[in-house]
Amino acid sequence: MNMATNVLGTVYETLLCSPGMNEAVKIDLKISRKTILLLSSLIENGTGDKETLATGLIGLIPEEDREELKNFGDECLKKAGLKELSEKIKTLKS
Repeated sequence: MNMATNVLGTVYETLLCSPGMNEAVKIDLKISRKTILLLSSLIENGTGDKETLATGLIGLIPEEDREELKNFGDECLKKAGLKELSEKIKTLKS
């Protein structure tokens, strides 16, 4: 990692540890199924790729927080009725 990434990582870690950051927030959103599918894909790709984790800021996020992001993406897919479609798309990537 370079110096800028280290500084940004430190700032990011500090923000994540700030008071109130672990408090649950209820968000009532109305977004398209297309956006949910894309968001879920971005979350999955960003939290699962070993190379991205090693070189990017996403690697600074604790594993439990990455898992929470994945769960959020899955929950959005379920609520939108897109879980099965998402799974079928994943099989096409393999």
